[in-house]
Amino acid sequence: MTQERITTLLTENRSYLPPEHGKSSAWISGTEEARAICQRALEDPDDFWAARATQLIHWYKRWDKVLEADDAKHKYRWFTNAKLNASYNCIDRHIISGRRNKAALIWQGEKEMDVRCFTYQMLYTEVCRVAHALTSLHVKKGDRVALYMPMIPELVISMLACARIGAIHTAIFSGYAEGGVRSRIQDSKAKVVITADGVRRAGSIKPLKANLDPILEKCPSVAYVLVVQHAGVENVTMVKNRDIWWHDLVEDFTLDVDFPCASMDANDPLFLLHTSGSTGKPAGILHSTGGYLTYAAHTSQWIFDMRDDDVYWCTADMGWITGHTYGVYGPLSLGATTLMFEGVPTYPKPDRYWRIVEKFRVNILYTAPTVIRSLMRMGDDWPERYDLRTLRVLGSVGEPINPEAWEWFHNVIGAGELPIVDTWWQTEAGGAMISPFPYASKLKPGSASFPLPGIDAVVMGDAKKDGEDVSHENTKAGHLVIRKPWPGLMLGVYNDEEKYQSYFKRFGYFDSGDGAEIDEDGYFWILGRMDDNINVSGHRLSTAEIEAVLSKNQYVSEAAVVSMPHEIKGEAIYVYVVLKDGVEWTDDIRKALKDAIRKNIGALASPEYIQFVDNMPKTQSGKIIRRMLRKIAGNVYDDIGDTTTLAKPEVIDEIIHGHKNVIEGKPEMAKRYDEPEQEEAKPEAEAKEEKKA
Repeated sequence: MTQERITTLLTENRSYLPPEHGKSSAWISGTEEARAICQRALEDPDDFWAARATQLIHWYKRWDKVLEADDAKHKYRWFTNAKLNASYNCIDRHIISGRRNKAALIWQGEKEMDVRCFTYQMLYTEVCRVAHALTSLHVKKGDRVALYMPMIPELVISMLACARIGAIHTAIFSGYAEGGVRSRIQDSKAKVVITADGVRRAGSIKPLKANLDPILEKCPSVAYVLVVQHAGVENVTMVKNRDIWWHDLVEDFTLDVDFPCASMDANDPLFLLHTSGSTGKPAGILHSTGGYLTYAAHTSQWIFDMRDDDVYWCTADMGWITGHTYGVYGPLSLGATTLMFEGVPTYPKPDRYWRIVEKFRVNILYTAPTVIRSLMRMGDDWPERYDLRTLRVLGSVGEPINPEAWEWFHNVIGAGELPIVDTWWQTEAGGAMISPFPYASKLKPGSASFPLPGIDAVVMGDAKKDGEDVSHENTKAGHLVIRKPWPGLMLGVYNDEEKYQSYFKRFGYFDSGDGAEIDEDGYFWILGRMDDNINVSGHRLSTAEIEAVLSKNQYVSEAAVVSMPHEIKGEAIYVYVVLKDGVEWTDDIRKALKDAIRKNIGALASPEYIQFVDNMPKTQSGKIIRRMLRKIAGNVYDDIGDTTTLAKPEVIDEIIHGHKNVIEGKPEMAKRYDEPEQEEAKPEAEAKEEKKA
């Protein structure tokens, strides 16, 4: 079946030229230069990546071949037989090159006065001590170490210590519930788990070690647990011969702090990170040492125009790929200063991010559209209280940013002057793949712009043999596919070759699973997951297109559109809407939203139901889990899936309750999540008389 034409409202008429100030010193300083680099990278990728690897990474031994490709099996090995170490590249070489006393890592705790700063020399010392400690626990090259930790410096130190000795670290987000933590430890067969007594979040303390103890009863691979004393949790249970306090073990290595870096093959795994696919089953994504580190440094330098004196802040948790690439390995490999924050953006007040920017004179801010929208809801007064003039580049990551949030970020935070690098990528990609260059790209609000150098991204139809490549045709949408390998591409899926091959099954190339549209200027517009498209009476509609219309309403904060079964249409449209703070749910707003969809898209896209909710089911990184919303819309309540990855699992029950009322024709009851009050019981005789009547 050929790909149907889809006209999307995401194609903006507004556009912004790159700023002139800073252009002369930028890594990529003009449109023509950017085009020339992209063309060279596609024409001779081996030469391009060899040059970037030489410029950015220290190698103990150079490669025999830039890329060994087995296209039949989709196996790609970069910089074959080359030797290096990620920890050396992130720490040691900067000490030698004169950055010894430069700030490498700044940590801001939830409490205002909780600040820790590590120079590159101090970071080296701590990483070597932890490498000694892990070795004393018999951790060796290839062993897996699980990091179930808060956003504290010990997390970064542990990652780099694992890289130093050749162990594979697997970070587990501290907000996961029992099932999410257990499945990741079991799948990785971790030998050691590093955790903390607790995590501070929004003024409360959540225990971590206590949560971990019952989980480990079903994780026989774990021999030791290293516990950081962080949140002041009292009466922490320590299992004899298994549990060790971090300070007790690490402080044993105070004299001989040097620890030699293991020589790693470029295709040795650096880390394992689990991601939930469309089925909800976590897949363990393996990333290499040489290819991944090259790509992390390459994209960090060019996308953010990262300079030696920049203070760079990626707000993502280190438990996600964004935190790995752009919180640790990218900036540290370039010798930059990276900022780490333990708290949330709205506690104790909605000014926390802006206070931090002013306090540490942040130059580059990289955050998620969900965060931008939530802070946008709080109004302009909060950021206007602070001096944000040190900012020069803004970034967005995680999901497509709607134009209204883009404009707010640009005008209020960037004073209408700063470029926004709206990046598209995935855990499997290792780093950003589609993004503007801050001083070389004309920006369109909501568009990720163009593929980066070396990324051969196209849009394809529904099937390889019957589908058509629509990458150069206007106003068409389809599957976002990458036709050539790149150094950041995952090594594979841990212990699941079938899952790895599924990424290449449809087209013979890497299928991202996302939909995209390319406009008349060649700009890419990300339309969300292809499995989120809805087929109404034989017409395929983009959920992102409908969501874009809803988000334009002045009262709407967020919208999620999913399909629901329909006897006549096959599928119908079900809409979940979060309104802005202080706005009451009304039928007038519901009618206005339906009218807007009819006017801008057509009657075919008119939703069957619109349900107002207080919160969406989201991961801790802010991603809406639409598959859960889809099941609720389809009246499937007992098979929602793994809710352990949700930031607020309780919202599922609230949404289910509201959904039942909406379906029963009582939309006003969707406002309340407590069961409606029962009528007072009537005397039996009175009830019988009413029944007769």
